[in-house]
Amino acid sequence: MTRFLAIGECMIEMSPTPEGTYAMGFAGDTFNSAWYAKRLGGPDLDVAYLSAVGDDGPSAQMADFMRAAGVAPELAVRKGGTVGLYMISLKNGERSFSYWRSTAAAKSLADDLEALPAGAGDLALFSGITMAILPEAGRQRLLDVLAKARREGVRIAFDPNLRPRLWASTEEMCHWVSEAAKVADIALPSYEDEEAYFGDVSKRATADRYAAAGACLVVAKDGPEPVLILENGAETLVPPQIVAEITDTTAAGDSFNAGFLTALARGASPAEAADLGCRVSAQVVTKRGALVSIDLPGIGIPA
Repeated sequence: MTRFLAIGECMIEMSPTPEGTYAMGFAGDTFNSAWYAKRLGGPDLDVAYLSAVGDDGPSAQMADFMRAAGVAPELAVRKGGTVGLYMISLKNGERSFSYWRSTAAAKSLADDLEALPAGAGDLALFSGITMAILPEAGRQRLLDVLAKARREGVRIAFDPNLRPRLWASTEEMCHWVSEAAKVADIALPSYEDEEAYFGDVSKRATADRYAAAGACLVVAKDGPEPVLILENGAETLVPPQIVAEITDTTAAGDSFNAGFLTALARGASPAEAADLGCRVSAQVVTKRGALVSIDLPGIGIPA
């Protein structure tokens, strides 16, 4: 793989510290995956991020942050716009979020999008959150662009990342997530969410639904339970990593996605790729914040 392109919204993150204060950073579901993919892929993997930002100081700071992390910013600049902000609250390691994003420029990322950036590479990742922040016309435009890229050989990965508070209704969320699934080669759902909002009775039912939509490879995550992989009708279960104490589950799924997609691009089997995803995620949840150092000796991954 020469290039991994992630699409969505990167925001200012305010993360709680042990001292009771907050640390400022930049994060967002698909950006988190891009950031970890660069850590895992190193110099052999070009990583880019497609979004929209404003013309203010925080927007410029965000672009600089991306470059410093080795992620090429593919950012449309909207005059008078800015970036969104979220604050993490933690209770027993589980996180909740408060958002300030009403004027976020990322909502317009698809307004004038005609095609993915030149040299988009072999893999593009988007999510249900990417879809949720866009107006209806933007959602359809993005799906049309991704469908075209898929026909041209770009492999499309989709994490449904169901967040009902970002949608006008559960019905709207399920409709657009189902539409997005139709353009995906790889689906990365989380079973707990899919059970709650689609009524799936098992991980296999979730996997079958995304396979029926067109995904050749479905990876159903399930928290501390085994990951279910469905590839061309064949099912494989991959055990999770045991974590003695969870500090912060922020970016658990995002880092899993990075590990899985990076390993898959290196030629690993889906089961091997899921194992790496589990190992990365198991480290991330032991630390505070979305973007943390990882140390996986033996596979050439820098801390």
